[in-house]
Amino acid sequence: MKSLTPIDPERRPASLGAQHLTLRAGSRTLLEDFTHTFYPGEIWCIAGPNGAGKTTLLTTLAGLARPAGGRVAVDGEDIEAWPAAALARRRALMPQTSHDAFGASVLDIVLLNRFPHLTGWGWEGPADRAAALAALARVGLDAFASRNVLSLSGGERQRVALAAALCQDAPLLLLDEPLAFLDWHHQIECMNALVQWSRALPRTIVFSCHDLNLARRFATHALLLDGNGNAYPGAAREVLAPALASRVFGYPMVLIEQGGYEALVPALPAQ
Repeated sequence: MKSLTPIDPERRPASLGAQHLTLRAGSRTLLEDFTHTFYPGEIWCIAGPNGAGKTTLLTTLAGLARPAGGRVAVDGEDIEAWPAAALARRRALMPQTSHDAFGASVLDIVLLNRFPHLTGWGWEGPADRAAALAALARVGLDAFASRNVLSLSGGERQRVALAAALCQDAPLLLLDEPLAFLDWHHQIECMNALVQWSRALPRTIVFSCHDLNLARRFATHALLLDGNGNAYPGAAREVLAPALASRVFGYPMVLIEQGGYEALVPALPAQ
């Protein structure tokens, strides 16, 4: 399915663009002939069933995997034309999982993402340490700076990974399941931090998430993948609505409204 978004000349220059993008996994077509433009100030949630291609799309948008067809552009330039260090200063990627092969302090782990900004001998300076501490504070982990990363819980390690991505200070942030392993309190805390961070320059955020209600609350836009080549982009509350979500997820869903709040939930089976 092709999705065309006209470019408004009055808007800021696009930070990320997909042109006729096609993604495949073996013989399956996950996404076919997809064209879309992502702008600064937008927060996009990529949603869809398991295996629909969310991670594949994020990895491709980051320039770490080649599409079966089409191209990805960052700041209007083909992503493959970017030098690695320059690209790392423009876009940051938080993968779905992080593997710690050896012990190190939380601060040192976050400082690794400052590498694209280092000069000379490549040693971190006071500004880099300040950026790392500020990123940890954003996710509520400033008191953990000296802790050994191997001593952390899964949820704490996930927040360290998010802090590292923020510390990279790239105007385009791609996050694969950033809320995994987090309890509700920390999910809300991290999403609030991302909203504030996106408004600073402003910046562009694209993240994958299985919680459609969190996406409806915090994302400005949503991209719903069905895993059969189709993608449905648009305003979050319009895309993550009962009719389309029911069709894509293959299970009836309803929207419950009470006291000014909304929740998209699976419909109860008929008795």
